[in-house]
Amino acid sequence: MANTVIGEHSRVTLHFSLKLDDGSVVDSTFEGEPATFSVGDGNLLPGFEKALFGLKAGDEAQFEIPPEQGFGQRNPSNIQKVRRDSFSPDMELEPGLVVSFDNGGGELPGVIRSIGEDEVTVDFNHPLAGQTLNFHVKILQVDSIQ
Repeated sequence: MANTVIGEHSRVTLHFSLKLDDGSVVDSTFEGEPATFSVGDGNLLPGFEKALFGLKAGDEAQFEIPPEQGFGQRNPSNIQKVRRDSFSPDMELEPGLVVSFDNGGGELPGVIRSIGEDEVTVDFNHPLAGQTLNFHVKILQVDSIQ
């Protein structure tokens, strides 16, 4: 079914690259194994899936996803002050370090932004929040699934 186009009930195999507006590459499969996913399985951003609709095997496309359709805008209330004694005394704290907290429903990762005498500033925003996502995709295979 070489003419199957990507839609609601598709399994897609593709290569992709994701760049930010400054040109930095966040992720790419072009030098390795392609990615495979089922549309609507919840593993990808809805804006990414929607941008693929109508494409078929052999197609290449470039598109951008604004923050509102990606990981949202940065939220200042997601930057929290955490008591320094909440961390293990033998943990070496430094800006940029990713730390995880148990929020009762699972692990919540955050990035240390600054370290004070009694408290540590931790940013719980997604690292790509506030960023426009620039994708380049090459569709390798599209299968219809029901």
